[in-house]
Amino acid sequence: SSLHASLISRYCTSVCASPSAIDVALDSVVKIFSFSRKPEVVRPWQTTEMEHLSSGFVISGRRILTDNIGAPGDLSYVQVRKHGSPTKYKAKVEAFGYGCDLAILVIDSEEFWKDMNPLELGDIPFIGDTVYALGYPRGGDTISVTKGIVSRVEPKKDSHSSIEPLTIQIGAAINNGNGGGPVIMGNKVAGVASVKSSFSGNYIISTPIVKHFLTCVEETGQYLGLCSLAISYQSMENCYIRKHFKMSLEITGVLINEIYPLSSAQGILRKDDVILAIDGVPIGNDETILFRKKERINFEHLVTLKKSGETVLLKVLRKGKEHEFNIIVRHEQQLVPDRYLPSYYILAGFVFVPLSKPYANSSNICNCSLDRKAKKAGEQIVMISQVKKVNGVEVLNLRHLSDLIEKCSEEDLRLDLEKERVITVNYKSAKEATPWILEHHGIPSAMSKDLKEDASRQLLCFSSAA
Repeated sequence: SSLHASLISRYCTSVCASPSAIDVALDSVVKIFSFSRKPEVVRPWQTTEMEHLSSGFVISGRRILTDNIGAPGDLSYVQVRKHGSPTKYKAKVEAFGYGCDLAILVIDSEEFWKDMNPLELGDIPFIGDTVYALGYPRGGDTISVTKGIVSRVEPKKDSHSSIEPLTIQIGAAINNGNGGGPVIMGNKVAGVASVKSSFSGNYIISTPIVKHFLTCVEETGQYLGLCSLAISYQSMENCYIRKHFKMSLEITGVLINEIYPLSSAQGILRKDDVILAIDGVPIGNDETILFRKKERINFEHLVTLKKSGETVLLKVLRKGKEHEFNIIVRHEQQLVPDRYLPSYYILAGFVFVPLSKPYANSSNICNCSLDRKAKKAGEQIVMISQVKKVNGVEVLNLRHLSDLIEKCSEEDLRLDLEKERVITVNYKSAKEATPWILEHHGIPSAMSKDLKEDASRQLLCFSSAA
C-alpha cells in the first residue's frame, strides 16, 4: 500500500542512509573555543574571564553555525578546530541570535576551508524517527556521535522570552559542549543541539527556527528575535464561556485578554475579541492548530515563522459578528532582557542598573514581575529598588535617569521608588562624595562606557548648535 511504501521510505531516509551521511557530516563539524570577559551582575564595572567550549558545523556561504556562545561585547577571542586537525583557526562573529540561541562565525583562512563541505538543513523529523547528535561534549576532546529517537515535537517556552519556539526532544544525549552541533537525519540536518538550562531533557532547535534566523541575518544583517502578536489570551474550552461570547457550536477560537501597549494590534483588535483563525487555519478552543497529520501545536507557531513587518490575517468574532483584520507582527520587545547589560550609573553610594533576568535571579531585593511588558519603546526598569521618578519626572530607562540626575538644578534630589517609597539626598553633597567613593572602591568611572558615549554625543550636538 502507499502507506506501507511511505513508512519504508521514511525508515530508509532516517536509518539506512545514516552511516555514510555521518561519515560526511563528521568532517563538517567543528569544536569551538571562545573566551570572554563577562561583567559581574552586581558590580558591572568588574569582569570575570570565562572559557566556553561548544560545537558547530559548516553551512553554505563559508559560514559556521553554532549556539549562542556569548554576547558580542563580551567576547575577546574565538577559535575553531576541524575534526582530525591539531590546528585552531581564529574566527569572528558575524551574527548573534538572542532568543533562539544561535550564532554565525566566519573564518578568513583559506586553509581552513579546504575539504570542508556545508551541511544542508532538512525538514522537521516525525516522532519515532532516528537521529544522530554530533559534537564535542565535555569529558573528552574528540568528536562524539550519539543515536536517539525523536520523542516529541512541540513549541516550548524557555527563559529568553514569552514566545514558544518549536523544539524537538530526542533520546540522544546532549551535554555541555554539544551545544551548536548538528543533529543528523538521513543526509540532512534535522536541528541544532541545545543545552539551555531552562530545558529539562535533550532538546534541539528546529530547522524552521534556524532558517528564520539565517534569513533575517542575510536580509538585514542582524537578528532581533522571534515575532509575536503581543497579546495575551485564554482558551475557550468551557462551554459556558463560549456561550457568553456568542460562539456557535461549529466555531472555535481563543479569547483576547489584553493587547500590549507596543503591539501593532493596538486600535485594531479589542479585549474580548475571539480569534477564530490565523492565515486561514482554524484555531481550536485549546489554543492549538493542526500541524501535521494528527499533531497539534500552539497557533502562535505561525506567527514565530514570520519576519518582522510581515502580516497575519486574523478572523475575529466580535459581539457575535465575524471580522477579518491584517495585523503586522513585530519581534518581541522585552522590558526585562534575558541577558545582562553592563550599563550602570553611580551617585554617591547609589548604583543604578537596568533590570535584567540575571540581576533578578542574583538579587533578593527585586520584587518586579519578569513578565511585565514595555509600555514605551526603549523602556527599562532602573534598579535601586525600582526607580519610578527623579524629581517628579517618570524614568524611561537608565540613560534618561542619568541625564535627569546630571542636569538636576534643585537643592535636593528626590527618587520615587516602588511601593511609594521615597529617597532624598542633598544633590551638591552627593556629587561631591562620588569621586571619593569611586576611588575608595577602585571603580574607574561613575558611569558605564555606553552612557559616557551618549553624553559626549549630546555635548557635540549642543556645541554644534551653538
